[in-house]
Amino acid sequence: MNHPAEAGRRAEAGHRAQTGPRTDAALPTDPLPADRPARTARSTVVPAQHPAPTDTTGRTDHTDRTDRADPTGRPIHPTSTPAQPPAPTDLARFAVSSHTLRALASTEPSAEGTRLVRDVRRSKRLVLLRAVLDAAPDAEAAERWALLEEAERQDPDAVRDVLHYPATGVWAEETLRRLHAPQGPAPDLGHLGALAVAAALRAGISFKVTLRPLHGRLVLPTLGLLRPDRPGPLALTERSWDGADTLPLHALPGGSTALDDLDPYRAPTPADARPGGVRPARRLTPKGHKRWDTQWSGALTLLDRYDSTRAQETALLLRSVVPLAGGSRSSGATLPAAAGSVLARAQAPPALAATLVHEVQHGKLAALADVLTLHTADRTPRHWAPWRSDPRPLEGLLHGAYAHLALAGYWQRAALYGARGAWAQHARVRAQVAAVLPALRAHPQLTLTGSEFVEGMTIAERAMDELPPPGDQHATARRALERERGAWCEAHPELAAFAGG
Repeated sequence: MNHPAEAGRRAEAGHRAQTGPRTDAALPTDPLPADRPARTARSTVVPAQHPAPTDTTGRTDHTDRTDRADPTGRPIHPTSTPAQPPAPTDLARFAVSSHTLRALASTEPSAEGTRLVRDVRRSKRLVLLRAVLDAAPDAEAAERWALLEEAERQDPDAVRDVLHYPATGVWAEETLRRLHAPQGPAPDLGHLGALAVAAALRAGISFKVTLRPLHGRLVLPTLGLLRPDRPGPLALTERSWDGADTLPLHALPGGSTALDDLDPYRAPTPADARPGGVRPARRLTPKGHKRWDTQWSGALTLLDRYDSTRAQETALLLRSVVPLAGGSRSSGATLPAAAGSVLARAQAPPALAATLVHEVQHGKLAALADVLTLHTADRTPRHWAPWRSDPRPLEGLLHGAYAHLALAGYWQRAALYGARGAWAQHARVRAQVAAVLPALRAHPQLTLTGSEFVEGMTIAERAMDELPPPGDQHATARRALERERGAWCEAHPELAAFAGG
């Protein structure tokens, strides 16, 4: 079903920047400046365009912002002017079938849901890169892009990985804001050179580029850190990564996920730098890397044992993990600007597995919200969220409920496999979700699409009745939750109407 009001609300060609990390809720976002008119030439790194797909089941589509990019990411043929920036994927329309919407609403992994999330991320990144290149003030950016195109002709996968690496999104958003800011720090356009060099090195082509290291170090995205032996500009060639002055990005075992403690753009600049805020850790020691390897391997083993489809989903949607600094309040957070990355604290494998399940859901919902309008509420924090002590805006309540719904399902499966304490975890988390779903369903500012999405969440929560925990654990969890609700209302009497129940 098409929703004209939603399409009109998001019809503008642009990209909604998200500058802060997402923990249990979506943080406020700032609109990026409108793109300049599109140039006529198209880069080889832009995926082929296809019309929005038709749902073969006969269900209607939810059409909003973006045409679907080619899921395979196949490059198109070079144009006669390869040094031109890429033309953006059209972000005016994007078709999402009701079948896919319901699959995502359940939080259960599905091929169509994963494909949608990856397509949205790819399209969004290409639009953002195009906007940066259109706004760049000199010819150097075009030269750097020409090197990227040359590398892409040799190894398309390598270039795609560099451009769609999570930290690249953080750099691009920050650079675009600075390019359009009348005052403030200068944009770091030199980092585009680091992206080009990283792609050229990975593609194995010959090149010569001069870059200026920052504070005596040069980070090459997806590769790692290069430490020159003298200050000043550094001439780089295809042999520059072969020396002894390199520090490779740490690859976590068992897949293609990197532990990123090197990239200067691995996390957005925190708006809240107070103690306990969400901050990335500094570079880890070899002992720290080994600790992460052990905990990561253990978490993947548990995920694969208890919920193999979520293990596969994590492998497909998570490209990097950024270690959290000590003293962080949260065990994990998503990075809206860095799609495909999460911040996570070093923790025991059972806790890390749960954190991954939780944070991957935030990334999925963020991608969906980029192409569909689920609600029209403002950012005023007023709702009770059982997993937080502070009031939350509707966006935060929806995100928290969605991530906790996935956790309830994960703990239920873990309990069926005999994991210690899993039934209690399931009962507690499910009670939290069940307590807020009525408020979400009744919210007057949900769109039609948002109502359908929340209804899908409700169906998934109720389906858990088929495999209830033993004894009275559900009842015990609900009683404890009611006490917490009462305490919250006493602490926030002016918001008691937003506590549900």
